[in-house]
Amino acid sequence: MGGAHEPLHPHKQMKTSSSSSKGGNHGYFVPRPVCAWLVCGFVALVLLHVLCCTPPGAQEAVLSPLLQYVDDTYNFVSSGPESCNYTEGRWVYAPGHARRYNGTECHVKDSHNCIRNGRPDTGYLDWRWQPAGCRLPSFSARAFLSAVRGKHVAFVGDSMSRNQAQSLVCLLVGAGVPHRVVYRDADPHKFNLWRYAFPTHDVTVSFYWAPFIARATGKALNDSLPQNMNHVHLDALDDRWAADADGMDVVVLSIAHWPLNGAIYYNGSARIGHHGHQELSPEEDIGYAWPMKVAYRMALDRLMTSSGGSGGSSRARAPRTAVIATFSPGHFEGNTLTTMCPRKEPYKEGEKEPRHLDMELVGLVYDEVEAARARNGGGGEAGGGGARVEVLDVTKLAVMRPDGHPGLYMHRDPFAHGGPQPWMSSDCVHFCLPGPVDTFNEILQQTLRTKR
Repeated sequence: MGGAHEPLHPHKQMKTSSSSSKGGNHGYFVPRPVCAWLVCGFVALVLLHVLCCTPPGAQEAVLSPLLQYVDDTYNFVSSGPESCNYTEGRWVYAPGHARRYNGTECHVKDSHNCIRNGRPDTGYLDWRWQPAGCRLPSFSARAFLSAVRGKHVAFVGDSMSRNQAQSLVCLLVGAGVPHRVVYRDADPHKFNLWRYAFPTHDVTVSFYWAPFIARATGKALNDSLPQNMNHVHLDALDDRWAADADGMDVVVLSIAHWPLNGAIYYNGSARIGHHGHQELSPEEDIGYAWPMKVAYRMALDRLMTSSGGSGGSSRARAPRTAVIATFSPGHFEGNTLTTMCPRKEPYKEGEKEPRHLDMELVGLVYDEVEAARARNGGGGEAGGGGARVEVLDVTKLAVMRPDGHPGLYMHRDPFAHGGPQPWMSSDCVHFCLPGPVDTFNEILQQTLRTKR
C-alpha cells in the first residue's frame, strides 16, 4: 500500500513464526482495522464527554481547534458555499482564532498595532463570530485569492474602510502569500493611498482615502481643522479613486462617521445645505442621511457604467462587484481616558443591541443597494445586469465587540510614565489588528465566493 513489498511466501512466513516462538517472543499483533476502530471509539467517547459533561464555554474551547480544521478543509475543497445570513449571531470563545498575523510585519497603522503598543490583555483575540443557523468559515488566503484571481480589490472610504483594508492585507501576508508594495504614501504616518500586489494570483489590493466618497476639502484633507469643517461636493466623486474606477473589479465602499460629524454641502459652486453647523441657518440643515444616499448613489452609478478590468490583457472583463459595508459604531463608554472602552470581553447575545441611529444607517445602505440593483436590471449574475451589488452587514457583530478597540493603546506604552498624559486620546472606534475587523473579511470572502 504505497510502497514496494516482497512477494508473499507461505512457507517462509511459517518458518519465521516458528523461529519466533522458539526465541520466546510472544508479542501480540493487533490488525490495523481494529486499531482504527479503537481510536475512533476513543475519540467518540471524548467528544461525548465534552458534549454531555462540560459547560458550553469549555465545549467551545475544546471543539474550536477541530472546527477550525474543518473550516480550513471546507475552504479548500468547496466550490462555493451555500448562502448564509452572517448578520445575526453571537461571539463564541475560540482560543487563538484571531491570532493570525503580526501587525508589525504587515505595516499596519501604528495606532492599531495594539500588541506592539503594549496592550497586556490579548483575550480579544480568542473569539469567533457564530452566525445564527450556519457557520462562518475562517479566512483562507487560498480561497480568497482564488475568488478574486486576476482582479483589483479596492477599498474606498473612511478610516474604518482603511482598518478593513489593512486587515485583508495582513491576513494575506500573514499566510505567507508572496507580495510586493506597489505604492505607499511618501509620509510614513499617512495611509491615504496604498496598493499591494499578490503576483501568484495576479491580485491587487488598494485603499483610497475618501471619507465622503464624494469630492471633499477641509478636515478630510487637513487634520488640523475642526471635525465638522468639511466642504463636500455632491455633484462629483473624489478625484483620486474616481480616476482609477475603471480598473477596479471589486470595490468595497464604507462611510458614515464623517457625514455624522458634519459638513457643508455644495452642488457645483452653490451651497445646498449643511449638517452640524450651528452658526449657519437651521433651515439649511439637511442632515447626514440624504448626503450619504446621494454619495452612494453617485458611486454605484459610476461603478455600474462598465465592467471591471485591471488584470492581464488576456483576461476577459468580468462584471464588477460593488460592496457597501454598514456602519461600525464606536464604544466610548466612559468619561476619562482610562475608562473609555474598558471592557475585556464581547457583549453576550442580547446584552447590547444596536442603537436606533445604527439601524437607520444600516437601512440606508440596504435601500441604496436595492435601488442600485433595480437601476441595474437586478444586479449581479442572477439579474443579468452589469455590476453585482452587495451589502456587507457588520453592524451587529461590531456593536458586540467593545473589547477590540485600541483605547489608550493607540499610543506606545501609555502607562510607562505614571499614567496617560493629558495630550493623549483614546481610540474606541477602530479595531486592533489583528482583531474583530478580520471577521469583516471572513464575511467578504464568503460574499465573493457565493453566487447571487
